[in-house]
Amino acid sequence: MMKAAVMGYGTIGSGVAEILEKNKEVVAKAAGQEISLKYVLDLREFPGSPVEDKLIHDFSVIEQDPEVQIVVEAMGGLNPAYPFVKACLLAGKHVATSNKALVAAYGTELLEIARKNHVNFFFEASVGGGIPIIRPLSTCLTGEKIQEITGILNGTTNFILTKMDKEGWSFDSALKEAQRLGYAEQNPEADVEGHDTCRKIAILMAIATGMEVNYEEIYTEGITRISDTDFQYAEKMGMSIKLVGCGKRKDDGMVSAYVLPLMISRDHPLYMVSDVYNGILVKGNMLGTTMYYGSGAGKLPTASAVVADMIEAAKHSKQNVSMGWCSRKQEIAPMGTNEFHYFIRISGQPEGMLPKLTAFGLREVISIDSQDEFAIISKKMSEAELKEEAAKAEGILKVIRIE
Repeated sequence: MMKAAVMGYGTIGSGVAEILEKNKEVVAKAAGQEISLKYVLDLREFPGSPVEDKLIHDFSVIEQDPEVQIVVEAMGGLNPAYPFVKACLLAGKHVATSNKALVAAYGTELLEIARKNHVNFFFEASVGGGIPIIRPLSTCLTGEKIQEITGILNGTTNFILTKMDKEGWSFDSALKEAQRLGYAEQNPEADVEGHDTCRKIAILMAIATGMEVNYEEIYTEGITRISDTDFQYAEKMGMSIKLVGCGKRKDDGMVSAYVLPLMISRDHPLYMVSDVYNGILVKGNMLGTTMYYGSGAGKLPTASAVVADMIEAAKHSKQNVSMGWCSRKQEIAPMGTNEFHYFIRISGQPEGMLPKLTAFGLREVISIDSQDEFAIISKKMSEAELKEEAAKAEGILKVIRIE
């Protein structure tokens, strides 16, 4: 029998406890032994809950108990998650987490500590919730050179954009509905400004390249400036707008990585990924493109991925499983070198403005029911070139990249 502890009895932590109890036989069969929950660490009291007799408030109890072999970190954030996880690994305990902030910020160090102490630091649930993606990259696709990973990695922003796209909601209305349903926090900045997606694409590209990817070097743009008018144009063009995280290997050894609202066409695999769902495209040099789709968040889907990590730890209780990345830094290409076609909204009438916009290439001119603006689709240009020409142009209202 393997004894376990859960740190944090919120949405994910309570989900892990529920699965360990309800799927006890399934988990035991898969792990080769029973996994029994001994402690739940939380500052709060939970009278009448299923874990009332397991509740503790002192982390040192877990750290110093030799019976506890696997610890689940479900607290979120960096403090005290980081020092607690580090202490558990140093004490020779396996750790499973869903905390993408922790993995993105300290994954390199924690993976190295796990290796040196012959335990494991697993984080399948940190990207894509219940979607298997970390382990496929670390095991099933190890014979591939991963050339590109592109994904809708945040269910909250995808829900908001879906409401705007399919039902004509404003950003503010869609955000309030996401908060009402519990998809968005009261402070939604991490989601709507793209920070959550940024951390996730950094983790995925670190696994793909085998090197540390600093999420702070990834160009990140959120969805707060996307409007219902943008979706009116997108519909007329047969497109939608999604918040996408992308990482691509370049021929010079660098990686192009960014988080952006992108216009994508109806024939793009991510076009139909709606509501709170996530979709991830992985392109290998031999296999080609594969897609991973499912619930990107939620109590039981995410907890299911955590429990799968616990089972993996139980199956390798005496050895470190080779995964993750090394401490060598992956160089990120400057955003200015990336190339796109651009959707550009412009104030005024086409007749008077188009002669001034020839530098953009003018692949297409689009109008909607508006008396004071129109839009163009540019030729393929680098970000640096677009920025230079946009600074010289008049009347630009909005620029959105096109996939």
